[in-house]
This record gives sequence, C-alpha cells and structure tokens, in this order.
Amino acid sequence: MASPVKTEWTSVAVPGGAFFDAYLALPPAGSGPGLVLFQEIFGVNEHIRAVADQYALDGFVVLAPDIFWRSQRRVELGYEGADRQRGIQLAGGMKGAEVGLDMRAAVTALRARPEVNGGKVGAIGYCMGGRLAFLAAATAGVDAAVPYYGGGIHDQLDKAAGIKCPVLFHYAEHDDHIPMSAVDKVRTAMHGKPCEVHVYPGAMHGFNCWARASYHAPSAALAHGRSLQFLGEQLF
Repeated sequence: MASPVKTEWTSVAVPGGAFFDAYLALPPAGSGPGLVLFQEIFGVNEHIRAVADQYALDGFVVLAPDIFWRSQRRVELGYEGADRQRGIQLAGGMKGAEVGLDMRAAVTALRARPEVNGGKVGAIGYCMGGRLAFLAAATAGVDAAVPYYGGGIHDQLDKAAGIKCPVLFHYAEHDDHIPMSAVDKVRTAMHGKPCEVHVYPGAMHGFNCWARASYHAPSAALAHGRSLQFLGEQLF
C-alpha cells in the first residue's frame, strides 16, 4: 500500500537570489501546522527523511532544510568512520550568520505554504539540529521548539533572553557530549520561561535514531509521545 504521506524536495529562497533544497512531507489530510526539522551532522539522510514522514503521519507539514548546502548540497552520511568525520568537518565549517539566514528562510517559507493551517510553525531538531531548534526559538519567531540533545546549547545561552515561545528539551543521562552540568545550565538560563527539560535514564546521545548503535527504544518512544503532546498543544 502506498504511503499516505506525500513527499518531495522543494526549494527555499534566500536573499540575494540563491536557494537551497528542503525535504517536504505532507500529512494524509494534506494540511496542518508547520514543523521545521533540523538535521544532525549527517545531512537530510534516510533517517531524517523518515522522521519527517513520521511527523507528517502525526498531522504536521514538515520541512527538513539542507543545512550544509553552502558547502555541499544534499549531503547524506552514515554514522561511523569517514562519514562521521565528514559530518564533523561540514558542521565546523558553518558560519553562524549564514545558518541564521537559512534558518529564518526555512521558517518563513514553511509558514507561507498554503498547506500550513493558521500559520503556526514549530521547530524540532537532533544534536546539531537541536541547537538550531533552540536558536530558531530565540531568533526565528517559531511558535514552539523541541531540541533533542542539542549539542552546544549550553554555550549559547545568551540567546535564551530572546525566547518567548514554549520549548521542550530532551537529554540523555549518559551523553558523552553533553554532561549533566550543561543540562543544569540550560535549566537555569530558561528559569521562568515556558519550558520543560526531560532527562532519559540509561539513554545515550542519539537515542532517538534507530539507525545508530545508541538507539534506545523506550526513551525514543517516551520522548516522541511527549513531543507530540507538546507540539499538539502549541500548534494545533
């Protein structure tokens, strides 16, 4: 049976006449609130596209922008060895101002689509994308954000002052990249703002990705349920 989710690659314009690609997944109903999905360092790969489809099945119009387009378009990497090193290299070469421009362009483009009911747009992201989801909450005017184990958020907490929308943070208890001290910094910086912070016992970095050795099904399921409830309350 064919999937009820319709998918395609579409173009997003940026000032100056350039454009980048983004993977679009439409829900079975054909319309719904918008959700920008920010990739890990491995590109808009098979897993990220599957996550986009997953949230489209849940009723969202999902757009996953090709964040590395300025260096290499349509990067699709695995999780180990040379692919991992390439992802780290690409992430290290990103320029903050350019990423901010692209991030805002993706949010604006999604909000303008006729399939997005009511114009509400959220952001969700994983690892590097988790940091971008946090920054989207601070600088891109999204209506809700869900960062999963966002690497480096604790180093950009000066941006927290700009966050007005609700944010749901997911962290792993045993994350080699994000110690619990960093999670505590996030909690402190977000105090008084509409946010939730969840730490998943026994989970490691990347616990949501079923293609990685660190996949932890109980944590992934619980986090997905919490994310759906949160996004449903904020966007529908």
